Amino acid sequence: MRVQGAITLASWNAGKLAELAALAGSRLELRLPPDDARLPEVAEDADTYLENALAKARAVATALGVTALADDSGLEVDALEGAPGVRSARFGGPGLSDADRTQLLLERLEGVERRSARFRCVLVVYRGGEWCTAEGVLEGEITRAPRGASGFGYDPVFAVPGLGGRTLAEIAPDEKNAISHRAAAMRDLMANLSGA
Repeated sequence: MRVQGAITLASWNAGKLAELAALAGSRLELRLPPDDARLPEVAEDADTYLENALAKARAVATALGVTALADDSGLEVDALEGAPGVRSARFGGPGLSDADRTQLLLERLEGVERRSARFRCVLVVYRGGEWCTAEGVLEGEITRAPRGASGFGYDPVFAVPGLGGRTLAEIAPDEKNAISHRAAAMRDLMANLSGA
């Protein structure tokens, strides 16, 4: 798939745009949807990251007549048979904060010794019935208590080998961007997009 011109993020999340744009550098021109755009509601209830990301990218590309980029990502914990996985953002049900979900995760892992886990991200670029996908993974383990004030989501309980036991919430954003699952997915995406 060849992409020319701007790619519209299938989200209003300016923080996500900033992170993805930093990862893409000058190779991709990413932007938020226009202020007056009406984005379709997309239920993220599929069983795979790819299906969720594809549904979001397709819906926005079709509604706005643009090339769209969507992502879906989650945390997979081996001792929980891959949970929370594609349900990471909804783990424990509606109304929970990131801290609540993190606490619930730690409670489910109480007494568990093997705490291996991974973050997985799938990116999809969609335009006119054609799409390109990419995936990135970051291996690590779940700590026994939250540490650090940076990042978001499960970052305070996700320690990465090679970081001296530090969690993703204990490292600088640029250090995280160099190793993250989203960074790996963006590298894969740029390799897969001809002309990018």
